[in-house]
Amino acid sequence: MLISKELEEAINAQVGREFGASLQYTSIAAYFDADNLPNLAAFFYRQADEEHMHAMKFLNYVVDAGGQVRIPAIPATKYDFANAGECAQLALDWETEVTRQINALMDLAIQQKDHIAQDFLRWFVTEQLEEISSMEQLISIIQRGKDNLLFVDDYIARNPIVPPEGGAGAEAA
Repeated sequence: MLISKELEEAINAQVGREFGASLQYTSIAAYFDADNLPNLAAFFYRQADEEHMHAMKFLNYVVDAGGQVRIPAIPATKYDFANAGECAQLALDWETEVTRQINALMDLAIQQKDHIAQDFLRWFVTEQLEEISSMEQLISIIQRGKDNLLFVDDYIARNPIVPPEGGAGAEAA
């Protein structure tokens, strides 16, 4: 087995958090969908898909490293939102917390001198720059267009929110 029990447990917890994020982003997307804001909805549906992919990457790593996958219970998502700004702030707060969690996983891998895990986690460390940057950009756009979300939705359709130059998601764009 290439993974310690402690790191296996920590990554399994992260699997649950990533699946939870996917569900939360789906709830946010549905909020925008119900308000007939298809581009904001599509943005968050893509985020939901990306978080699901992250969960699967973690899950596959545990399997490949000889560990046992144990997906924890996923808390219910928030589904009542006051406005678009609340949705975007919730997403930014989440991504800030995930950055802390990924850094803690990396710290554990470094402490255990697990070089394989460090190489695996490095992608996620870099990915968080894209996630934080995208959500901060979205908040800025929503703040500028808060009086008319149709303008925000149209702006996103014409100017997709993209990761920073050379960021983790640049090759997928």
